[in-house]
Amino acid sequence: MEQPAGQPAYVLHSRAYKETSALVDFLTPQGRVRAVLRRARGKGGSLVRPFVELEVELRGRGELKNVGRLDSVGIGGWLHGDALFSGLYLNELLMRLLPAEAPHPALFEHYTLTLQALAAGRPLEPLLRAFEWRLLDELGYAFALTHDINDDPIDTQGLYRLQVDAGLERVYLAQPGLFTGAELLALAEADWQAPGALLAAKRLMRQALAVHLGPKPLVSRELFRKR
Repeated sequence: MEQPAGQPAYVLHSRAYKETSALVDFLTPQGRVRAVLRRARGKGGSLVRPFVELEVELRGRGELKNVGRLDSVGIGGWLHGDALFSGLYLNELLMRLLPAEAPHPALFEHYTLTLQALAAGRPLEPLLRAFEWRLLDELGYAFALTHDINDDPIDTQGLYRLQVDAGLERVYLAQPGLFTGAELLALAEADWQAPGALLAAKRLMRQALAVHLGPKPLVSRELFRKR
């Protein structure tokens, strides 16, 4: 189906295509869309950079669209240092996990707000964890944080492990990689000031995403490690 004219978009990824064009993956409210931008290495190429809100007209009925028009919307916030790597991480997650042309308008809005928060210098870890959780939820991979796989309420004194295809399972013998009930309930409330909440959230999201990302490592994660 032909895409509507003038929809908002962000560049997730671009690469050279043929002699003067670029193959661009856009995030739009209608999902992740791939399109050819003609003469991208000329004057219009300056718009093919991530984290800047665009208005794009996409033409064509096949999986590969053509960019009919591309304009910037206002002034995009520049990302620097760890905020830049965080933005690249979000883009890589979306490229790896978001199906093509599957509408996710709420995720698009959350992405926009996350970029604005990164540009404003807000603490990175809560923003990344919140986005990871929203992405899992939008893709149908989320699980309850207040109840275990038997639908029993999470006990603050209990120990739990993640069964990715089912949810949180209570265990009674200590072992590596477990989560306390108190940590999980803090995550459910997004209480990042609770002791251990941010570290537990990072471990939990990494476990939850790993099965969907597969064995190929994330380039952005490797860049973070080399800093």
